[in-house]
Amino acid sequence: MSNAEAKNQTAGSTAITEATFARFAREVAKYPSEQKQSAVMACLSIVQQEQGWVSTASETVIADYLGMAQIAVHEVTTFYNMYNQQPTGKYKLNVCTNLPCQLRDGQKALHHLEKKLGVAMGETTPDGLFTLQQCECLGACADSPVMLVNDRTMCSFMDNDKLDQLVDGLRAAEGQA
Repeated sequence: MSNAEAKNQTAGSTAITEATFARFAREVAKYPSEQKQSAVMACLSIVQQEQGWVSTASETVIADYLGMAQIAVHEVTTFYNMYNQQPTGKYKLNVCTNLPCQLRDGQKALHHLEKKLGVAMGETTPDGLFTLQQCECLGACADSPVMLVNDRTMCSFMDNDKLDQLVDGLRAAEGQA
């Protein structure tokens, strides 16, 4: 399927805009034409930046655009925890629960946040502000327990006091303190 056909087929059924397709094209241009599938992660990131999550409809658009099977795009989406497969809160809190962090209170940090936020792991607070998730190794074992905020900001040595300060500070920034 050509890029134009992919655009026409999906234009009415998704929130993929011409500006999004232009961003896809800039990423695809970085690779030889026979290797345009190499831009799959960049295209998924673009969709997530613009929509906040990657729906199966968006995966289909990306698959059509890159000329690859939809399941191949879905495999990438589900392999990496940086891609949200459902809407998340404004602040996504990923707590590392891999063994080194577990040995240094990673699970305790996750449970503390569950109690403080009033949600279980994998849930979003009723106000839509926080989504709490566990994640695999963040590569900062010496600083455990560690967490990642919105897939960008690493937080180290997250004891209960630091977790409380983080959550309270984010709430304050939103005027909800």
